[in-house]
Amino acid sequence: MDIVIRPVEAGEYEELGEITARAYLLDGLLDFGESDAYLDELRDVAKRAAAAEVLVATEGGSVLGGVTFVPGGGPMADIAGPGEAEIRMLAVARTGRGRGAGEALVRACVERARAVEGCVRIVLSTQRTMRSAHRVYERLGFTRTPERDWNPLPDLDDITLLTYELTL
Repeated sequence: MDIVIRPVEAGEYEELGEITARAYLLDGLLDFGESDAYLDELRDVAKRAAAAEVLVATEGGSVLGGVTFVPGGGPMADIAGPGEAEIRMLAVARTGRGRGAGEALVRACVERARAVEGCVRIVLSTQRTMRSAHRVYERLGFTRTPERDWNPLPDLDDITLLTYELTL
């Protein structure tokens, strides 16, 4: 079967929220585990869908994962500036990994960014330990932008997100 990328449907919000939360938890990406406040953000697909475009990767009707595409600015942008789109909260369920779902989601975001008038670049933040994701980004032509690395929790010194960009 082929992987299909499409906008998330309202009836899939809870499922995608749980896939995203579980992916971050099981991969050890949340510093405070089950008590991490970011879990609420990861689970709140309805909030993301109201402010940005949420895409899902499906195969045979099953949701494998999803991503939030921020076409520019707004409440869902972390680092995007003028003329930039942003990729956020990319996650694939463990059962869907190794099948190209993550790469297909990133490619779909790149295609969407190219269609946004005035968009010259797509940016994203990632954790140091997300090495599989880094390989996908680099394979697709993204380059590291260490000058944009940032800390989402300034009160904690040991959390730095790495940044990547792709010039369109």
